[in-house]
Amino acid sequence: MNTRQLILGATVLLASGTLSLRAAEPAELRKKALEVVAPIPERMPGAEKDTPAQIALGKRLFFEKKLSQNGTQSCNSCHAVDKGRGGVDNQPTSPGAFGKRGGRNSPTVLNAGFHTAQFWDGRAEDLAAQAKGPILNPIEMAMPDQNEVLARLGADKRYVRDFAKAFPGEAKPVTYDNLAKAIAAFERTLITRDRFDDFLKGQDVALTELERKGLHEFLSVGCTTCHNGPLVGGNGFRKIGILEPYSNATDKGRIEVTKDEADEFVFKVPSLRNIALTGPYFHDGKHAELASAVREMAQLQLGQKLSDDQVKVIVAFLNAMSDKGRKAPKTASSGAAGAGQP
Repeated sequence: MNTRQLILGATVLLASGTLSLRAAEPAELRKKALEVVAPIPERMPGAEKDTPAQIALGKRLFFEKKLSQNGTQSCNSCHAVDKGRGGVDNQPTSPGAFGKRGGRNSPTVLNAGFHTAQFWDGRAEDLAAQAKGPILNPIEMAMPDQNEVLARLGADKRYVRDFAKAFPGEAKPVTYDNLAKAIAAFERTLITRDRFDDFLKGQDVALTELERKGLHEFLSVGCTTCHNGPLVGGNGFRKIGILEPYSNATDKGRIEVTKDEADEFVFKVPSLRNIALTGPYFHDGKHAELASAVREMAQLQLGQKLSDDQVKVIVAFLNAMSDKGRKAPKTASSGAAGAGQP
């Protein structure tokens, strides 16, 4: 049985009445939801080894613009976490140190350490591996090499002190590996908490009736075929355009990493946690509106043409997965917001 048959079969099964429960019944809805999703864990893998000194150093490095060639960019430039931001810059693609834009939308750094891999094509296995890339990328932060990065950090007495505190006992603690480890330690603190998890943990009133209807529709339509687990995504790879081809055929996706023809147009399934904060959407940032993204995903991946009412309630539910301490930027349209980075 091929992927198309599996998707169609799952969609037919879900729509046939398996989930024919009323959104007004929170207990039953919760039970069905917990079959395919789960609350976000209390901490990310690897966090048990992180020290306060490493986290503090990583936070400073995350906001450090001297890690870019002309002193204009930091990790936070594309993955903004300050002022309640959603871990992105809310642009289709991100401008680098000298103004040239990358080819893909910058994904959120929030909860990123729970993902199966980093970047849209999964080319980095973990947060530390990911942190090394943008600094030396000629379009992004554009530093010429690791030696220049270390020279800048080594010339700062505070950094020399903080690296020594974060990595005690090392003869030369200011290394590129340690820089990446520290940034990863900070990023492992970026765990979000939302009302959907409150609902999953037993709080019936955590979701409004409209949001519960949206959750019911989300389950019934078959969205959890790809978007499942604690992050409601982020745990695997799928072809964009399973049942109908996606309009952008330029970016070939994961095949560029694996060289396997089966990975053409395959990308990491994005997490839907904080999705209302992280538009525009998809790997190329082509959809500014969350409603538009929902509608196209249903068409491309599930072969379903959703009604306006279906889209409305699903978007309402997706908003319930926004971190309670963060808000969509004022420049974003209703249901939209940023995402980014290759």
